[in-house]
Amino acid sequence: MQVTVVTDSTAYLPEGFAVRHSITTVPLYVLIDGEEGLDGVDVDQGELVDALKAKRKVTTSMPSPVSFSKAYREALDNGADMVVSVHISSELSGTWGAAVAAADEVNAERGEGSVRVVDSRTTVMGLGFAAVRAADVATRGATGAEVEAAAVSAAARSRTLFVVETLEHLRRGGRIGAATAVLGTALAMKPLLHIDDGKIKPLEKVRTLSRAMTRLADLAVEAAGDQQVEVAVQHLGAHERAARLAEQLEKRIPGATGCVVAELGAVIGAHTGPGVVGVVVQPV
Repeated sequence: MQVTVVTDSTAYLPEGFAVRHSITTVPLYVLIDGEEGLDGVDVDQGELVDALKAKRKVTTSMPSPVSFSKAYREALDNGADMVVSVHISSELSGTWGAAVAAADEVNAERGEGSVRVVDSRTTVMGLGFAAVRAADVATRGATGAEVEAAAVSAAARSRTLFVVETLEHLRRGGRIGAATAVLGTALAMKPLLHIDDGKIKPLEKVRTLSRAMTRLADLAVEAAGDQQVEVAVQHLGAHERAARLAEQLEKRIPGATGCVVAELGAVIGAHTGPGVVGVVVQPV
């Protein structure tokens, strides 16, 4: 059976990963002062950082069901027997719902089960690793159900941790409670956050950025334990901090098969703000 894996742009796969693993990516939208562009296509990281620093209005939007149905039909027309579509947590975006609507339409045309949609309950490389794992299983001739199960399992076992310079962007986008944001700002905290059951939740509060980065490394090492893991460090406009963190993790995690460093795109970056640094630990 030939199964094609589809994901969305919030996976922020490192350059070349999507092509190498034959993953189709459907981009979300970013709007800067009302002008719409495709995440990673029309709006890059530099433009986003400049817009946020200039306090321009930045919002995001999910893809339309039409974008997904087009991707599904193209995959099936090009020889796929089935599509497994793996997406950002439904708690963080309406993207999964748009994918489900498109899948219902295509399944009605092409046969029930032609498209399976997975709510990863995570994002960034937690989602990215799940899509890659699904694609790897698909290349070995797995069924659609097996590819779907691989994505679900990988996403559930990933650990996503990150530090933001301010909670204000998450508060504006409704991704974190106003009370938490106000408290963190008032106390000048550099909060450590994580993805838990599909939501962004506070994990710890640290008083300085340097201490927060040290704690971020410690938590990533704890999450890895003695397992063999893949590690991704992702950031927005924090190249040096991300590179230092990746170097530390490569030394401190004996079971790491590698540590990729990639910059976040505009959709997630619009909600975290510049300076965010995160780690995804994925058991192999």
